[in-house]
Amino acid sequence: MRAILAEETGSRAAAELAGLLVRAHGAALPSDLAKFFPTITHVFPTPERLASADLEVLGLPQKAALAISSMAAAVVAEPNIFGPASGLEDAIAKLGALPGIGERTAHHVAMRELREPDAFPASDIGLTRALAGLAGGRVSPAGLAARAESWRPWRAYAALHLWALDALPARSFAPQPSSHKIHARKAA
Repeated sequence: MRAILAEETGSRAAAELAGLLVRAHGAALPSDLAKFFPTITHVFPTPERLASADLEVLGLPQKAALAISSMAAAVVAEPNIFGPASGLEDAIAKLGALPGIGERTAHHVAMRELREPDAFPASDIGLTRALAGLAGGRVSPAGLAARAESWRPWRAYAALHLWALDALPARSFAPQPSSHKIHARKAA
């Protein structure tokens, strides 16, 4: 669900909206557990609850509300939807067929939830920004996807590394000229 929210709003806003979603539609944390988790007040809403909830009243973008509802309805209809798929293409097709789910979100879900090692959300802004920092110039999603072809079948791992780079302070990961000089050893 957070991947859906992030596609429409970005990571920071997605975290805030997810919290709003949980407070509005999740069940209160049972009191016997609340004493162990003082900062947690609610548990995530069930798929049944999300499938029938009016999510737009929370201020969610219309596409995100549609995607969350359709994903929840799909889980209700097929509880093992996040079970093993018959490959990345099948997973992307199944997820992409849900209303409101774009290719980026389908790849993100395939990567995180289905553990598909070659899933790669090439249109993710964090990935393009990180590669642009490494390449020293602007990178389009198509350019990133082309570059990622050589990373198959492990593109999801490359995405994790790029996101880690993107989280670093600006320009701290840009290639730096080497200040080390290589000296030849003198023969004795």
